[in-house]
Amino acid sequence: MATTRAISIATAVPGPRSQEILARKDRVVADPLSVYLPVVVAEAHGSTLTDVDGNTFIDFTGGVGVLNVGHTHPRVVEAVQEQAAKFLHTDFTMVPYEVYVTLAERLIEVSPFSGRAKAAFFNSGAEAVENAVKFARAYTGRPAVIAFDRGFHGRTLLALSLTSKTHPYKAGLGPFSSEVYRVPFPYEYRGVTGKAALAALEQAFLSLVAPESVAAIVMEPVQGEGGFIPATQEFVEGVRAICDREGIVLVADEVQTGFGRTGRMFAMEHFGVEPDLMTVAKSIAAGLPLSGVVGRAEIMDAPADGGVGGTYVGNPVAQAAALAVLDVFEEEGLVERARSVGDTIRGRMLAWQQRFSQIGDVRGLGAMLAIELVEDAAAKTPSPGLATQVAEAAAARGLLLLKAGVYGNCIRVLCPLTIAPAELDEALGAWEEALEAVLA
Repeated sequence: MATTRAISIATAVPGPRSQEILARKDRVVADPLSVYLPVVVAEAHGSTLTDVDGNTFIDFTGGVGVLNVGHTHPRVVEAVQEQAAKFLHTDFTMVPYEVYVTLAERLIEVSPFSGRAKAAFFNSGAEAVENAVKFARAYTGRPAVIAFDRGFHGRTLLALSLTSKTHPYKAGLGPFSSEVYRVPFPYEYRGVTGKAALAALEQAFLSLVAPESVAAIVMEPVQGEGGFIPATQEFVEGVRAICDREGIVLVADEVQTGFGRTGRMFAMEHFGVEPDLMTVAKSIAAGLPLSGVVGRAEIMDAPADGGVGGTYVGNPVAQAAALAVLDVFEEEGLVERARSVGDTIRGRMLAWQQRFSQIGDVRGLGAMLAIELVEDAAAKTPSPGLATQVAEAAAARGLLLLKAGVYGNCIRVLCPLTIAPAELDEALGAWEEALEAVLA
């Protein structure tokens, strides 16, 4: 019996209707909002996305890591509709609402804090990072922040100052926030060990910034935009020890790693190390704008009354979606599902690496996986061109893939954790065909 295929390509990619709409976009939308994938969505459900030309793709971009429960999950849609019919907005600090409190309770319950914790909600990952630094500065009375090479923390002023990729994010947009310092992060494929990165952090205290001036160290447990590079156990433990020794707040940026992506609810759980604060966004609300900071109560309580907030922060409709997301995680076992999805994908990636010498590295945690493409295995020369060609060849075969890395030479996986086994196999088959077309 023939298996029903999820992918259905009826036109060239992009199709004529997509091209027409994108031509209109060029006339009226600011040029910096460039389009990575030139297909215009008509509808999306689960792991698939259908464009205005009737082409159906399997989506491994997930709105850049936002759709861990998939597109338009029925539980989320129902929760959104129910809340929208009641009220859309009051501003929680003007007229509060229960859904905010309930979400704080449930988020703290699944977060990796052993002591008393509190939460606050915002609109975007960048806002969460900015506010985490506010909490840390208020608590410590110190100005400086340390971040890492290849880190990505957002596009607002302080978040962009912490971000470590010039083009397209930072070039021409300075001056940036002061008292931000950057040090190496482990990258074992390119020779930076956890031990070396820790030594560089200790050296920074001698040559860049005094430790007693540092409010926070902001760290992704797995670098996202930087190329899906996991920290090492030694490094995470070492950073925690340094923060304890120097009275520095450790902020885990779990915006992309959170909500099951790595095979744990939050990636810091892999290392058995508690952060002081944690930022969350992306998959928290299945596509609605919402983010949060959760952490030790004494740090969260440190700013003055009214010291954090904003008109739209903690929108009740987005929070209703977030509660539904947590329900889906519990009912469908998505953290465990991420591990099995990751095992399947990693197995295929390692087989590809055996076939194609241009796949220099396979890495990640759980379902948060990437391949790094190079000109040749020995020199490890980054090849962004090959990554672009593979992504384009995959799109033509019905699979939407997203690049990453400071060189743009990595291809990452951000598929829904709800993806069906047959869809996953079909998607990996399309990816393999794209690799054969470009690399063979």
